[in-house]
Amino acid sequence: MATRSKSSQRWLREHFADPYVKRAQAEGLRSRSAYKLEELIERDRLIRRGMTVVDLGSAPGGWSQMVQQVMGGEGRVVALDILDMPTVGGVTFLQGDFREGETLEALERELGGAPVDLVLSDMAPNMSGVHSVDQARAMELAELARDFAQSHLKPGGAFLVKLFQGSGFDDYLKDLRTRYTKTTMRKPKASRARSAEVYALATGFKPH
Repeated sequence: MATRSKSSQRWLREHFADPYVKRAQAEGLRSRSAYKLEELIERDRLIRRGMTVVDLGSAPGGWSQMVQQVMGGEGRVVALDILDMPTVGGVTFLQGDFREGETLEALERELGGAPVDLVLSDMAPNMSGVHSVDQARAMELAELARDFAQSHLKPGGAFLVKLFQGSGFDDYLKDLRTRYTKTTMRKPKASRARSAEVYALATGFKPH
């Protein structure tokens, strides 16, 4: 049997000692990341009943699950990920690579031309450990999510996207600020302190 590296052993210890992991298990949530979204929902009033929400990078389903709970079944959630995601009641899931045209077309067919109130993107690349490569891949996903939101949000809609600070970060935020009335940076308490991830919340979409 292969032995785990010291870094993976450390991660496992941190993971199972993590209070958010324990809370998620106790409350029947798919992942600790649900609490990142919960904080933003409460702080920024992101979710209203009856909304149409698209969840990009949805697996294992923590965010979709949280949105569905808050909306109380009144609304629509369409989720997408390259990985499989076990069924979440009331959520339509599509599996595919968001970078491929075929996957995007399937998502657009599922929406059927209906405008979207909120686009969530918790997408992140598989990390190689080479910062410049990982940053470029992360920014590519963020740009694709931004362009999808641009094409599908209704006026006044909102976009929440995970970002990693590094090359392209500042220019991305400048661009968001031209498309939305307000763009705010958020670092939820459930984000691990050593993680470079932050979230940009853009509200008040202004169609060009």
